[in-house]
Amino acid sequence: MQKGQKISVVCIGAGPAGLTAAYILGKNNVKVTVLEKNPVYVGGISRTEIYKGFAFDIGGHRFFSKSQEIETLWKELLGEALLLRSRKSRILYKRKFFDYPLRAGNALRQLGIIETLRCIISYIHVRLYPNRNPQNFQDWVTNHFGKRLYTIFFRSYTEKVWGVPCTQISADWAAQRIKGLSLSKAIWNALWFKKQKQNSKNVIKTLIGSFHYPRRGPGMLWEKTKDRIKQQGNEVLLGMNVVEINLLKDKTWQIITEDPTQKRHEFFADHVISSMPIRELGEILKPTLPKVAKIAAASLQYRDFLTVALITKGKSLFDDNWIYIHDPSVQVGRIQNFKSWSPEMVPDLAYNCYGLEYFCFETDKIWSMPNDELIHMAINEMTQIGLIVPSDVVDGVVIRQPKAYPVYDDHYDTNVKTLQNVLENDYAGLHLVGRNGMHKYNNQDHAMMTAILTVKNILAGYQKYDVWTVNEDAEYHEEDKITSSKDI
Repeated sequence: MQKGQKISVVCIGAGPAGLTAAYILGKNNVKVTVLEKNPVYVGGISRTEIYKGFAFDIGGHRFFSKSQEIETLWKELLGEALLLRSRKSRILYKRKFFDYPLRAGNALRQLGIIETLRCIISYIHVRLYPNRNPQNFQDWVTNHFGKRLYTIFFRSYTEKVWGVPCTQISADWAAQRIKGLSLSKAIWNALWFKKQKQNSKNVIKTLIGSFHYPRRGPGMLWEKTKDRIKQQGNEVLLGMNVVEINLLKDKTWQIITEDPTQKRHEFFADHVISSMPIRELGEILKPTLPKVAKIAAASLQYRDFLTVALITKGKSLFDDNWIYIHDPSVQVGRIQNFKSWSPEMVPDLAYNCYGLEYFCFETDKIWSMPNDELIHMAINEMTQIGLIVPSDVVDGVVIRQPKAYPVYDDHYDTNVKTLQNVLENDYAGLHLVGRNGMHKYNNQDHAMMTAILTVKNILAGYQKYDVWTVNEDAEYHEEDKITSSKDI
């Protein structure tokens, strides 16, 4: 951007990426309008839902980042409302709790000596005879942990999350989500456990012992960000469903939305920052995408997600932040204990609020089940695995989240790269950010970093940073061009 030149930006989506972009742009005196489909909440899947004073996340969000820039931004926006919390999470397998991450003594006691020895032998075997070309999730995890540990601690939960066998899930997903963690490192951590320093460059995300968390959930951050954007003189408009995105002849953009009354609104901007799902973007973009790109966009898949929040009275039977349920006899995949995230998530400490997470597709039966049936099923499943007494349940609510997870199937990478090339070459001024905007399984801090780097590119007037290299455990180097490395 040339000195003195005024630009305008529309951000599609008021999740972590869209709101971060708008806030940073506002700091640089850029005119910004944020358009959000949700009529009530900002924050996307990082929002905090409220029900009768009880607050709960859509999936649970730890605030931890290797980027000092992100950590500083969180503290700038939240100040003392950003609490430091101890992490506790476990795996429930065969009605026994296993510490997560792995602790050697705990695993030995719970698995028993014979099964532990089998796991060690299985691990040694793959170290001696590794699969040189892992093709899928099962291959990758077995290569790193051995077949027995893969079967016990990875297969059941992963197949619940994605709804397909592990042999049909890309090895890229395992490499991204389990990056930097090996069995030997986990055992070393178990034997020589010390609290990790959050600013350590060598800390493995999976092993961190504490994290920051807003006292009333992650949505508190995004509500504060929305307020700051408005204070800057810019707009965050809720209930705005984007139905058309048109690149005009003068290379500016026209964005058309529909509000809850079906009334249409027009917005114009020099740049569009989009965090909406790429598949939906491909359907409304004009000029129409070339056929190959349109097919690529339509081929991208998403996994959906619903939370059944149960409110109970009395003492909690567990104090974990969350528990992974590795039990194929129940459909629930993970259970959040929101009072353990922050006591202020419940209005009365005599009560508890648990979030039972079910992973599904919108076409699955469970997605369209009536809420009372889902609550009844959740009570039965939580009773079956021994975590509540049914008579303690006083209320429940269901929250559905479509397109919670971009699916890493065999062709996703080719499809995304096809779209990336077409959009960068033919749709100048359109910038993809965030989890669904880039079809990348990013965490909240990674989504924020894609927005920050995109804003830097817009302000610079050229592609100074490669936003697509931001992924799991990135350290986000401040360089003119971010290049691929083991840290990015």
